[in-house]
Amino acid sequence: MTHVDQVDRTSRPPLWRDVRVLSWAFQLAVLAIVVAIVVVLASNVQANSERLGIPTGWDYLDNPAQFPIPDSDFDQRQPLSDAIVLGFFNTLRVALVGIVLATVLGTIIGVARLSGNWLVRALARVYVEILRNVPLLYIIVFSYIGIALATFPRIESAWEPLGLAVVSNRGLSVPWLEGSAGALLLTLLVAGLAAFAAKRWRDALSDRTGVPARSLLWSFGVALAVMVAGTVLAGATFSVPDLDGRLVSGGIRLSPEFFAILFALVIYTASHIAEIVRGSIQAVPKGQNEAAEAIALTSTQRLRFVVLPQAFRIAVPPLGNQYLNLTKNSTLGTVVSYYELAQVTRIGIANGAPAVPSWLLTLGIFLALSLVLSALVNIVNRRLALVES
Repeated sequence: MTHVDQVDRTSRPPLWRDVRVLSWAFQLAVLAIVVAIVVVLASNVQANSERLGIPTGWDYLDNPAQFPIPDSDFDQRQPLSDAIVLGFFNTLRVALVGIVLATVLGTIIGVARLSGNWLVRALARVYVEILRNVPLLYIIVFSYIGIALATFPRIESAWEPLGLAVVSNRGLSVPWLEGSAGALLLTLLVAGLAAFAAKRWRDALSDRTGVPARSLLWSFGVALAVMVAGTVLAGATFSVPDLDGRLVSGGIRLSPEFFAILFALVIYTASHIAEIVRGSIQAVPKGQNEAAEAIALTSTQRLRFVVLPQAFRIAVPPLGNQYLNLTKNSTLGTVVSYYELAQVTRIGIANGAPAVPSWLLTLGIFLALSLVLSALVNIVNRRLALVES
């Protein structure tokens, strides 16, 4: 045995003093305590449910829902599982549309916060400071009572902007495509893939020849052309809402409840996104802006091609947090009777569904939705991250 082996063997601390062993032991102890608590709680719930005759399985999902869902063709004789699926899609609709609109509005307000125009900068600051410091619940209630029901006119005197929409206290009717949902979804998917391919082609062409890529313009044009061609081939028609007395035909109707929750979530989340965008722009080194100015780029070109692309590399992680918050805050639609997932679960429990399995199912769905959204944000973050050699 060499002297080095003897030194290594004698210098190794005993197990009860080894930092790595103690760290693992502590983590295993905490895990064991958590598992024990969960087992005790689950056993208590099971025992109390059996004593009170409350079912703990999932058979209740096959029972009739016994309640209607507004603005849908849902029949209350359908199983509760169908109502939960519809509530999930209502949640998803608010979340996806809200994320897109809040990102656009928040980016505009964030850029305005750094505007050289004092009035624009002041108005953007007032917007951010007011909405960030008002409870979201109050904004939702005001959007519903103060705007959707009180400000919008009655159906007899509904607003018809440009003859393309009908706005009243019964909701908003806007143009929409009528046809097979599967064909329209497939067309949308193909349009997205075509837009991605067009962007890759323009970027490669720009790298090879030096011509301006204009990838955003080309992607939008290709996607629009594919969508138009796809809708024509699928036999879909473009339906515009038409007001005839008190009846509105055509288009798609957005209920006052949907408008209230969407409007509130967008303007509230946009105030937080605006600060993220402002901070990210300020984090871009000033030399980048000065270099862009030195090659005679206009202020709009500097912002679009130099500053914002680098700013969004910084902004993606906190933006992901705001997207998650918006998705989870959609459960506040309960206060205006918007039938999203939590509202459907609550009414299902009121009609006899067991509370514990129902809320566990709802929590699991929201957990899965949040994990998927987080994974997508992480993918975008890795794609935008700078790779240092």
